[in-house]
Amino acid sequence: MSPKKAKKRADGASSNVFSMFEQAQIQEFKEAFTIMDQNRDGFIDKNDLRDTFAALGRLNVKQEEIDDMLKEAPGPVNFTVFLTMFGEKLKGADPEETILNAFKVFDPEGTGTLKKDYVTEMLTTQADRFSAEEMEQMFVAFPPDVAGNLDYKNLVHIITHGEEKDQE
Repeated sequence: MSPKKAKKRADGASSNVFSMFEQAQIQEFKEAFTIMDQNRDGFIDKNDLRDTFAALGRLNVKQEEIDDMLKEAPGPVNFTVFLTMFGEKLKGADPEETILNAFKVFDPEGTGTLKKDYVTEMLTTQADRFSAEEMEQMFVAFPPDVAGNLDYKNLVHIITHGEEKDQE
C-alpha cells in the first residue's frame, strides 16, 4: 500500500471519532488537551502528565502509573488519539459514572467530598471558567457542609437523576 493510501486510511479512521461528539464537546476536549499539553508540542507525554497531576495537587504520582496511562494509547497522544481514547472510554459509559470519575481525579483519598475553596479555584481558573455569579448559583443549589466540603457524589446524583429535564 502506498504512503498516500495509508495516510488516507489513517485520516478516514480518525474522522470517525469526531462524529461521535458534538462540536461543543470536541471544543471542551480540545481545551482539556491544551491544559494537559504543558509544553505545547501537540502531544501529551510523561512530563505533561506529571505536570498536570502536579497542577492538580498530586505530587507523588508513581512513574508506573504514568507509564500505564500512556500504554493505553496506540502511539503518541496527539489530539485525535486523545479524543479517540475518550470516545472508547465513554462509549456505553453511564453518564453518572463518567461525571463521578471526573470528580474522583480531584479526590485521591476517595472521601466523596471536595473543599468548597478548591472547587471554586478549579472552576474559576481552568478551561471553561465559571463566573463568581455562576459559583454562587452552584453553591446555593448545592450548599457545602459546615466544614466547607462539597458532597460531589450527591451533586452528581442530582445532576444525573434529579434534573433530567431533557429526557422527561
